Amino acid sequence: MTDDGIKEFLTSRRAAISPESVGLPLAMTSRRVPGLRREEVAILAGVSVDYYTKFEQGRATNISEQVLEAIERALKLSDLERRHLRSLLRPDARITSGALVPRPKARAAVVTMIHSLGVPAIVHGPLLEILAINDTARALFDDFPAMPVEHRNLVRWMFLNPRAREVYLEWERHASEMTAILRAAANGPRTEALDRLVGELTIESPDFARFWGEYRLYEHTHGLKRFGNDIVGEMQLHYETLPLVGERGQTIVVYSADPGSPSEEKLQLLSSWVTRSSDAPGVQVDS
Repeated sequence: MTDDGIKEFLTSRRAAISPESVGLPLAMTSRRVPGLRREEVAILAGVSVDYYTKFEQGRATNISEQVLEAIERALKLSDLERRHLRSLLRPDARITSGALVPRPKARAAVVTMIHSLGVPAIVHGPLLEILAINDTARALFDDFPAMPVEHRNLVRWMFLNPRAREVYLEWERHASEMTAILRAAANGPRTEALDRLVGELTIESPDFARFWGEYRLYEHTHGLKRFGNDIVGEMQLHYETLPLVGERGQTIVVYSADPGSPSEEKLQLLSSWVTRSSDAPGVQVDS
């Protein structure tokens, strides 16, 4: 990660904090940009303005844990944001060359397992590549196996495929979260695939460019989402994400409904419809 990466992240965090929220008086002069100024962060962290400026520009050396923690507190960084900042300060731990990294592949046993489930389930890679998807998830989301390999990506589908806005009834919220998930994924090794994906979406989707510029980070763990489906209608489904041990960055996401709820009945109808209409079992989508 370049020094520009550190500056971009810290500038975005400063912009998200109002002086009033941290007990600083309103400035007498107007602000050219929203949020805290560098000198205000320096005051809150107890360091000199010159030192914080060097820190934000990636030029500070021999950063002590005490100073780093003070800056993290001043910027109100979450645990995820703290981990992200520390990864930016360790560029030697990241791959920054243009070397090709093979597309990840789901294990055959994992693919078999998700096809044995009666609820939607997918396996995605570190950049939200769809690596495997069962038939019920194909009916809920889209027919990813029928797409070209380079199009089998949840983020790309979210912004470039009109169906995503029909599937996600709160599209704006989830599109923002998905962008933030990709931002957090950039915390890992930089690859040509990541740069290519971000470049394509920034050019093709103004919405993605807007969300990417906000520099939010998000961990997709569990929660409730509203889905629209052309077969059974609206459903509220819980999701649980299960990292695959031994497969770096690969995650299983399983969707379910509350027992006895209308959404459970609709999900069962969708699963039955899939069983009746499917000519073949679900397949692994990577090739």
